[in-house]
This record gives sequence, C-alpha cells and structure tokens, in this order.
Amino acid sequence: MSSPSSLSSLSNTKLTRRSVLRGLGVSLALPWLEATSSVAQAATASATGVASPVRMGFIFVPNGVVMQDWVPKTEGYGFELTPTLKPLAPVHDDLLVITGLTHDKGRANGDGPGDHARSASVFLTGSQTRKTDVEKIRSGISVDQLAAQYVGQKTRFSSIELGVDPGRMAGNCDSGYSCAYSSNISWSSESTPVGKEVNPRLVFERLFAGGKTSEIDKSQQQREALQKSVLDFIADDAKRLQKKLGRNDNRKLDEYLTGVREVERRIGARTSKPLDIDVDYAIPDGIPGDYQDHMRMMCDLMVLAFQTDSTRIATMMFANAGDNKNYRKIGVPDGHHDLSHHGDNPEKLEKISKINLFHIQQLSYLLQKMKSIREGERTLLDNSMIVYGSGLSDGNRHNHDNLPLLLAGSGGGSIETGRHLRYDLETPVCNLFMSMLDRMGVDAPYIGDSTGRLPGLG
Repeated sequence: MSSPSSLSSLSNTKLTRRSVLRGLGVSLALPWLEATSSVAQAATASATGVASPVRMGFIFVPNGVVMQDWVPKTEGYGFELTPTLKPLAPVHDDLLVITGLTHDKGRANGDGPGDHARSASVFLTGSQTRKTDVEKIRSGISVDQLAAQYVGQKTRFSSIELGVDPGRMAGNCDSGYSCAYSSNISWSSESTPVGKEVNPRLVFERLFAGGKTSEIDKSQQQREALQKSVLDFIADDAKRLQKKLGRNDNRKLDEYLTGVREVERRIGARTSKPLDIDVDYAIPDGIPGDYQDHMRMMCDLMVLAFQTDSTRIATMMFANAGDNKNYRKIGVPDGHHDLSHHGDNPEKLEKISKINLFHIQQLSYLLQKMKSIREGERTLLDNSMIVYGSGLSDGNRHNHDNLPLLLAGSGGGSIETGRHLRYDLETPVCNLFMSMLDRMGVDAPYIGDSTGRLPGLG
C-alpha cells in the first residue's frame, strides 16, 4: 500500500483521502472532502458495497446497569427513552436499543467467582477466559482485532485502543483472574491483550506525528519550546491545499482544522507545561484530573481518528471491570462496585442510576459530535457502528444475559435505526458482531460463540 502523499508533492497529482498535510515531524490526515470523495467512495464501494468508509467502535462500562431504568417499555419504532437513556434524545433516530442478548462465556461455567473480570474479557471476544492471575492467560481474539486483520491495512492505524483508567497486565484483580482480563477488552490473539492508551496527549501525538523519528522528536521539542501548534507546522501545505478546493471544501477544512486546534489546546498537547492561553477551562498536564474531562477528550480523539480515516476501528473503556471509583461531582460519594452489590436497596439503586446516566451523557457527547460532521449526504455517525454497553446486566446478580447494549449509527445506511429490538434470551452477542463484520467487508466464519447473524438489523 502506498504511503500518504504530502500536498507539496501533489501539484500534478489527483487529490485523494490518502493525501496529508505535512510539516516537520507532523502528518495531518484530511477529513472527508468533496474533492476526495469520488476516489474514496469508489475504492470503498468496490470492497464493501457502500459509498463511504464504515467505522466500528466499542465502548465498555463496568458493573452493569439498573435495568428497569434502561429497557424501553415498547419495541420497534417510536419507543420512549427511559430515564437513563434520555440524554440520547438528540440521536434517538440514530440508535438501536438491543435487549435479550447473552454472553454465555462470561458465566462461570465451572470456574467459580470472577464475573467482573470475565465481563470485560468476554465483552468483544465471546470466549471463555482461563482462570489464572499469572502465566498463560487466555481469552480469544476480539471482534475489533478480527476486523483490523482484514481492513486495518487501509488506514494509517489498524485500530486504536483508548481508556480512562490505567490497567495492569499482571496480578490478581478478581477472584484469581489476572488484571489483564479486567483492564482490556481488545485481544489480538487468545493470549495477547492489546493495551489501551489513557493519556490524551500521547494519543494526540500518535495521531498527528509524521516523518522520521528524528523529525518527530525535533517537532515536539520545537512545539514545546515555542508553544506552537501542530497546525503551525503544516501551514504551508494547508495554504497549497486551499487553492485546490471549492468553497464548501474550504469551509469544511477550516472547521476541521479549528477542531484539531481546539482538541490540542484542551489536552495541552503543545507543551508538557500549562499553557498561558485564554480558555474557559484548565489545560491538563497529561492525564486530566477530572473524570468527565478525561472521557470527553478521549471521545474527541476517537472522532478525529475516524474523521481523518486514520483508523476505522476503535475501542474505549470508560472504566475497568469492577471499578470502584466514586462520583462525588454528581452526588455519589460511594464506590461504583460497592454500590453494584445493591441487594435491591432503593438508595443504592438510585445512586447506580445516576452513574449510569452520567456515562450515557458522555456517550451522547460522542455521538452528537459524530452526527455534526458531514460526509457527503451522510454524517460520520451514519457511516459508523458504535456499540456501547456492559458485560453484566445486573451487577448484584452478576448475570450475563439480557445485556444492556446500544448500537448507534447505520453502518453506511445498512442498519435501520430508531428502534428497540428485543431478541430471545440466550441469543449470543457474537451474532451481533458477525452482522457488524459483514458490514465491514470482513468474511469471518465465526467469532467466539456465534451461531449466525443477528436478524432484523436492516
């Protein structure tokens, strides 16, 4: 596969989505533009049957949810959003609420306690986890990594793995299960978890670094010394590109570059020291101290990675399995995991619902941002499939059936959204993954414990 081309070398070359804006140690991929769409659409349509690249993302939350505040009362179109799902009102028509699906391999199946660790390891693999806290960990290849094997070569990064809580690859984190199970949802093989990145600064640098290692290091040093933006390093290429574009594309490019600069300013990616700039919020030094700020920065970076077609596959963990952080800012001083053992106590259930609502608010932030980005006749959200959910339904019962799952985006128009779909209990979650892999152009015979495709999606 040819490498991306700099605009400085494109005077006699057709502009494509593989073109990038370059500067010393900086490589900025282009968003969807009318000038590049015909090339990109033709290449993608021949492979997948749809007119624009389809993206696939997965977001994990721990400890289950309060199901009575999650599951809509009616099925099909026109369902009313439940209290927990109300923040998704702006994307109601872009959403599928899916109930009834099961991860059987998240159950003990003879291995005893450890449901939290299994809930993460099974989330995207559908595979039984080997109970060990030392050597020979085993789960299974995850759906994101299976897709990356097939389509990852089409983008700069085959996949990106994001998170908020740092993880561990060793030690006992749940009843004899390795911390590697609790900390990861992405697995490139049955014995190899793919570690997530939790520092937004490092994700930003990874997305926009380009050139030789020496140039990347020099670029970072110069930006830190001069408090320059990555955009200052690609200004000349950007000016050359603007001369090639029409009015609509110039406006879209300006919106994109403004978005990049805003993310860069928020995460403080220009320097390792706090920046002296006039903004309405504190610029964090590396990993933000505020949980919501941290999540939203990671969401912004996922959107940028998708928008620039730097990758088409992403995962994110809002927290590790069994996480016990408190949520004092929303009036919940108790630990999340402790609350999940609620014993049907109304006060504890109310607090868990507040946490569930908070997480859904962050999801809504992500989805609304994706919906605001146009890609021809569709939006970035239209051209995506974003799964959100937990590997447990009721954290008190530790059950892995009737899991709380959402699917946002229509996969390039192949999914009929705006519905609540209820499936028979014990239907494998992996059947949903098989249907998603089909829409990514991935010809896989199975994943995990799949028994076929999920009917009724489109």
